[in-house]
Amino acid sequence: MATAEAVDPLVEHWRQRFDPCASAGIPAHVTVLFPFLDSDRISSAVIDDLRTLIGEHSPFAVRFDEFRRFPGVLYLAPEPEQPLRALTETIWARWPEAPPYDGQFAEVIPHLTLASSQQVHELDEVERALATQLPATATISSVTLFESDGKHWSRRADFPLLG
Repeated sequence: MATAEAVDPLVEHWRQRFDPCASAGIPAHVTVLFPFLDSDRISSAVIDDLRTLIGEHSPFAVRFDEFRRFPGVLYLAPEPEQPLRALTETIWARWPEAPPYDGQFAEVIPHLTLASSQQVHELDEVERALATQLPATATISSVTLFESDGKHWSRRADFPLLG
């Protein structure tokens, strides 16, 4: 995932309250590819390939100034989104057996999830609270591989964008 930790102080309270990924250890981020490979398949060769592939991309700045929604999800849309799409496409091309979101969606939409709730008023509350604090910006200079033990997520490796 492309971590957007500069945005974390702005959104952390709401993510802790309404995004289960936050309480499981994942910082504010834009997902690059999920799910990836099972942990037992992530060898040193996979790590090396990721380092090379991601390292070919240059760091970039993103701006978050627009709220959008999926059913039951409030998110911030990153602009530009093309560098994030390019990262996804690069990694997916190398591991076609790991399509984004298990191939559930025809189009992958880069996003920073703020809240997940079936209660529209909760999503509205988060949006109202954050609206006056936008825009937010972040420099994406690395991609982090997280792995789960079934309850919590932890960083396995960081891959700098070197360009």
